[in-house]
Amino acid sequence: MDIELLSFFLFSLSSLFTLINPVGILPIILSLTENLNSKEYNKIILRGILIASIILLVFAIIGQYIFSFYGITVYACKIAGGILFLKIGINMIEAKVSRTKSTPQESKEASIIDDIALSPIGIPIIAGPGAITSVMLLASESTTMEYKLIFYFSLILTLILSFFILSLGKKLSSKLGTTGLRVIQRIMGLLLMVIAVQFIIDGIDMAVINFIDNNL
Repeated sequence: MDIELLSFFLFSLSSLFTLINPVGILPIILSLTENLNSKEYNKIILRGILIASIILLVFAIIGQYIFSFYGITVYACKIAGGILFLKIGINMIEAKVSRTKSTPQESKEASIIDDIALSPIGIPIIAGPGAITSVMLLASESTTMEYKLIFYFSLILTLILSFFILSLGKKLSSKLGTTGLRVIQRIMGLLLMVIAVQFIIDGIDMAVINFIDNNL
């Protein structure tokens, strides 16, 4: 694997892992599943991850068609995605629950429905707007078969890692405590903010170059 492919793999993996944020969403999921035993909890987590996987893979595949149908440029999506990621990152640093993940109303309704794996755990807690936007952008940048394979491998690896972290949720929560989880969340929030700023810079740079090319 050459340096460019390795850089893309590390960027894709870190971006997706930070946006899905299994450590940050852990307290939300634990609160939604506090009345479940270990077997029921693991079943819910597995179903939630599978549902989120389907949603993210679908948007990764059809993302370019959405861009084409609505006439959306990649740089416009990068700027919008960067702003969204920046907002999520700020919430993570402040240890707040992002409204793009789950609203209080969704959490309240989840306590009275049987299948919470679909909503809100699968959507929007795991596969939220940030993660969906990210897979669409990363898929659009995967212009060769090698890059596509690396992108999909990064996505699948991220979801597998998220499953293991969430399945060990109760053990991690008891060992790390609220403070430990918040520290990790803040570190990931800082990383996401850096990624967000880079997305915005890249989007503006592409827009300026496109404007110059079209007006010269």
